[in-house]
Amino acid sequence: MIAVIVSSASGVLKAGFKQFDLFGVIIIAIATGLGGGSLRDMLLDREVFWIRDQGFFIASLGSAIAIFLAARMVVISPKFFLVADAAGLATFGIAGTLVSLMVGAPWLVASFMGVMTGTMGGIFRDVLCNEPPVVFQSPLYATVSWAGSLLFICFLLLNMEITFAAIIAGLAMFIARLLAIYFNISLPRFRFKS
Repeated sequence: MIAVIVSSASGVLKAGFKQFDLFGVIIIAIATGLGGGSLRDMLLDREVFWIRDQGFFIASLGSAIAIFLAARMVVISPKFFLVADAAGLATFGIAGTLVSLMVGAPWLVASFMGVMTGTMGGIFRDVLCNEPPVVFQSPLYATVSWAGSLLFICFLLLNMEITFAAIIAGLAMFIARLLAIYFNISLPRFRFKS
């Protein structure tokens, strides 16, 4: 639920920078907050989480409307978008990995499902906002997600209590993403030999 709320908030902020109307903001928020988990569930051949429990849909919708209204009353720094996006990446990365393990996916596949759950909502958001997806050009985005998902799996293999493992791996992912943004740390970019 936390993942849905913070990811939806990041979608609202991105849509806000584009000055979309309320309906546009809601669509972007829902695509961001529910998109990655929806794709994961379809690939794992399980019922899509927000269709099974509409509380997730309501949370995404509520987050969209709350941020839409709050932005009219208080000044929201553009940097807050990056914090909300990093929080969504971390929480969805852990949630996606855990759900995949629970349905019996092998550990490597489960870790990548965590990456996909954490990043696809943002890809949908950026494409709908007519921008190149952040995940393909931003400092250590998917890399941080994959490392955090693998760390979470390692903790579980070491018999660490699941809540504790999720908190530590999620915080590590969140902090690593913010540090990568602050210090502009990224993977080498593709380029042709000239």
